[in-house]
Amino acid sequence: MRLFAAVLPPADVVDELGLMIGELKGRADADRLRWTEPPGWHFTLAFYGEVEAYVVTDLSERLARVAHRTDAFPLAVAGGGQFGHGRALWAGAEGDLGALRLLADRAEAAGRKAGVDMGEHRRYKPHLTVARSREAFEVRPYVEALGRFVGRTWTVAELALVRSNLPTSGVPGEQPRYEVVGRWGLAAGG
Repeated sequence: MRLFAAVLPPADVVDELGLMIGELKGRADADRLRWTEPPGWHFTLAFYGEVEAYVVTDLSERLARVAHRTDAFPLAVAGGGQFGHGRALWAGAEGDLGALRLLADRAEAAGRKAGVDMGEHRRYKPHLTVARSREAFEVRPYVEALGRFVGRTWTVAELALVRSNLPTSGVPGEQPRYEVVGRWGLAAGG
């Protein structure tokens, strides 16, 4: 199964960002982007890729320990940027980014210790992908609009292990479906 560790924003934070994204979708050239759907919005901490079922138990136990060792912390969706010359448009984060990076590093280490091939380590860049493009696209106006966005601050109180079910229908624009397979409360957060 295809798995990743994530921070999932609460519903009201997702709704707030959804209003902003709705405005961006109203722009004349917005149909050149494939917009992600709010139910799937998340901050990926560590991407594990395809994981054999027998590894999931060990990975889950390690993520539970990560959560137990990590204090809850404040976070907000704020700002934005792009990867790959407009191939990915994202909303950023503000708040205790040090704690978020520590949680990401620990989630990555949990994967490595469970035997998941994590590839080379990269510095964590907190982002929530809101749109993609198959080709380079000038997204500067979108990035500027996202740059002015600051959502409400919430307390990150849990770590989630999420399964990504990729589209199989062949319908253009179909989105992956995400299924939470494990949740662990952070210390002092649940």
